[in-house]
Amino acid sequence: MKHILLVFTLLITAFQATAQEEEDSLLDALGPDEPETEYVISAFKSPRVINAHSMEMLHKGALDFRILHRFSELSGGAYEFFGLDGATIRLGLDYGISKNFTVGVGRSSYRKEIDAYAKYRLAHQSKGKRVFPVSVILVSGITYNTLKWSEPERENYFTSRLAYYHQLIVGRKFSDAFTLQLAPTLVHRNLIADTEDKHDIYSLGIGSRLRLSRRVALTLDYFYVANGYAESVFYNPLSIGFDIETGGHVFQLHFSNTSGMNERAFITETANDFTKGDIHFGFNISRIFQIN
Repeated sequence: MKHILLVFTLLITAFQATAQEEEDSLLDALGPDEPETEYVISAFKSPRVINAHSMEMLHKGALDFRILHRFSELSGGAYEFFGLDGATIRLGLDYGISKNFTVGVGRSSYRKEIDAYAKYRLAHQSKGKRVFPVSVILVSGITYNTLKWSEPERENYFTSRLAYYHQLIVGRKFSDAFTLQLAPTLVHRNLIADTEDKHDIYSLGIGSRLRLSRRVALTLDYFYVANGYAESVFYNPLSIGFDIETGGHVFQLHFSNTSGMNERAFITETANDFTKGDIHFGFNISRIFQIN
């Protein structure tokens, strides 16, 4: 009886060993695991660097409620409470229709403008099975000026209130700490103030993020304006700030020489010189709701 049990035990052991060998053989035949495509995320913590669009997109079904605030110039001194006595504001809603398509609308107290945009990601930076070095995003927007006509007695046109912008963003997240993007931009205005100005304004934007800690990052955006008024009238917009992430909120605190909060305003009408201290303090608050 003992021999029978011993043989039976050996048979079971041999069967298990054979089965294991066959399983190992099958796994060996499959070869090493295929790498998967890994898309780069969190290049920026917000769809906006500061004023400019960033290469970041909203998730599908995400609603981003944004409050933008720009105070007056710090150079106003104590009498103006260093700019806090005057302010402009923009309220906006952005929505992620898909992971590659975001739309948004907002209203600014600056020139009482309404703006809207559509933002589509043509290519997504990735690594692994499919390697692509940069993200490429196309943005198109429109602004509508609702100020009262300065000369209501003359014939005024609805189209004169409109301006448009088109932008191509090419950006790369070089590491967890550093992101850089370039954004050639065209702004078209249907109505200009005088013949010295241009309907079409060409500019090149630069945006960057440098992570300082797990929840704090240094950000910068700058636009070099290639044509339009002489620099003694309008200046290139420059903004430097900090992103502070706290759960579902992102606070953006910054200093800028512009109070405009859409592309038409800050690219074509920045009237302050950053180097002379004509700087505004401002902040953006973003609260994202996942509604779908």
